[in-house]
Amino acid sequence: MKIAIVYSSVTGNTRELADVIYRNFLGHSVDVMIYKIEDFRSSSLNHFDAVAVGTYTWGDGEIPREMWKLYHAFESLGNKDLVTAVFGTGDSFYPKYCGAVDLFRDMLYVHTNLAATLKVELLPQIQDFQRSQQFVKSILQRHYDIGKNSNLKYKI
Repeated sequence: MKIAIVYSSVTGNTRELADVIYRNFLGHSVDVMIYKIEDFRSSSLNHFDAVAVGTYTWGDGEIPREMWKLYHAFESLGNKDLVTAVFGTGDSFYPKYCGAVDLFRDMLYVHTNLAATLKVELLPQIQDFQRSQQFVKSILQRHYDIGKNSNLKYKI
């Protein structure tokens, strides 16, 4: 299984969450790569079995400018066999807490095989490590479910 984690971070919080998710994948027999958005080619989406998108939220619950190309690439791809997930950090002080995560979630649900969503308040805390483990397990299970042996459970 080949997995990409693609993220954007301004404060470092989303980068930290991406690193936590990456480390969780390392405990499984998968090929996982982590990319800053500026280092990821949207044209390579079809080279992965799963893609986890990490984003912060900008302005009034908006997707950051640097993430729009990836957003549109998923829309154009329309690959229901591609397992996806979205995660992000935010501040619940704002009315649209992790609004960019919600926007990605809604689009990925329509255009891909969305497995999981994870929102974290600011910097990941101890309780978020278990939540990130479940996030990873959901991605692995979804990939396994769409495979030929969908009647068997993935050994996690």
